[in-house]
Amino acid sequence: MSCLVRTTGLNKTYQTGNILFHALRGVSVEIPRGGFYCVMGHSGSGKSTLLHLLGGLDQPSAGSVQVGDYELNGMNQAELARFRRRHVGFVFQFFNLVENLTVRDNVALPAMLAGQVRKKEVRLRAAELLARLGIGDQADKHPWELSGGQQQRVAIARALINAPTLLLADEPTGNLDSASGQGVLDILSDCHGQGQTILMVTHDPLAAARARQILFLHDGQIIDRMPGGHAGQIAQRLAAIR
Repeated sequence: MSCLVRTTGLNKTYQTGNILFHALRGVSVEIPRGGFYCVMGHSGSGKSTLLHLLGGLDQPSAGSVQVGDYELNGMNQAELARFRRRHVGFVFQFFNLVENLTVRDNVALPAMLAGQVRKKEVRLRAAELLARLGIGDQADKHPWELSGGQQQRVAIARALINAPTLLLADEPTGNLDSASGQGVLDILSDCHGQGQTILMVTHDPLAAARARQILFLHDGQIIDRMPGGHAGQIAQRLAAIR
C-alpha cells in the first residue's frame, strides 16, 4: 500500500507576547493510501494543529508535509486554497454549514467554487451523495430544519463532493448524541471501505475504535500507537497519558 501522507520533523510554534507555545514537536508520520487513522490526546496535545497542517489550513514552523505529489511547504496561500478545494475534504465538530443555503446547495458549494464541472453535474452528484447518506429527502431544507446528526451527514456529503484524496474529520461526533454519532461513524467506515483515506481527530474511544491505527499525541509528540477495534484498550491507554 503506497504512502499518501508523510510528515517529517513537523514543528509548530505559536507566540503570544514573549511566550512561545510548542504545539507540535518533531512529528513524523506516514499514512497509507486508503488508510483510516485516528489521532487521540488530551486537550492541548496538538491534535487539531496536526490536522490543520495536513489539510493546508496552516503552515509548519519547521519540517515538511507531503500529501500525494504535493509538498505543502512551498505553496503560497492561493496554491494552498486550490489544493484544499481539489484534494481535501473537511468534516468539523460544529458542521459549519451555510444557514441560508439549502442542504443541496451546501453540499454543492465546494464543487461550484472549484469550478471543474458544470452546475447540472454538481447538483446530480450532490443528490447522489445525499441519497447515499440517507438524507436524500432533506435536499430542499435548510440546515436549521435538520437534527444534529442530519447536519453532520450534510457536512460529510459536502466534504466528499469533490472526491477528495484525503478526508479530515475533527471531532465529527463530538456535538452529537450517541445514536447520531454511531450513524456518522458508520458512514465514515463505509467511506473507508470504498477506498477513502481518512484521518480523524477524536477524544472518544468508541469513535477511535473504528480506525485501523490510533496515534497518541502528548505535548505535541507522538508517544504511542496501537491498532483500532478495541475501545476499552484505547480508553485505558488514553487515561494513562499524563
